[in-house]
Amino acid sequence: MAVLVLGACYYLWLRPPSLNPIADSRAVEALTLVQNHRAQGYPTIIQAMAEHVRSMADRNQVARLGEWRVKQVEGDQYEIRVWMRDQGSTGQWFEREFIWHADLALKKVNAASLPADGITPKKPE
Repeated sequence: MAVLVLGACYYLWLRPPSLNPIADSRAVEALTLVQNHRAQGYPTIIQAMAEHVRSMADRNQVARLGEWRVKQVEGDQYEIRVWMRDQGSTGQWFEREFIWHADLALKKVNAASLPADGITPKKPE
């Protein structure tokens, strides 16, 4: 019985993040705001990321999208991060981290990293 309890505790402590739902509803709102934000050439950021992974697979190359991570910066401002790994034609792996800042009060998304800036449209000045 003790082994079963220890095993359950071990599993709960080390379970993958995808099995841990986001408890903060504001964090979920920030993640949704970023994922559904318009992307360059695609209706949403998440569709742009998924299309990149699919197009790499069509060329017999590998691309992996990591876990989306959300962190409250302060008040209504959140930071959303996701990494993407691409395997080049020589077999070498390249990793990029996409970072956005979401302001829930203003319903605004800003790219905070160079990779994110590449797929986030610019506002006309």
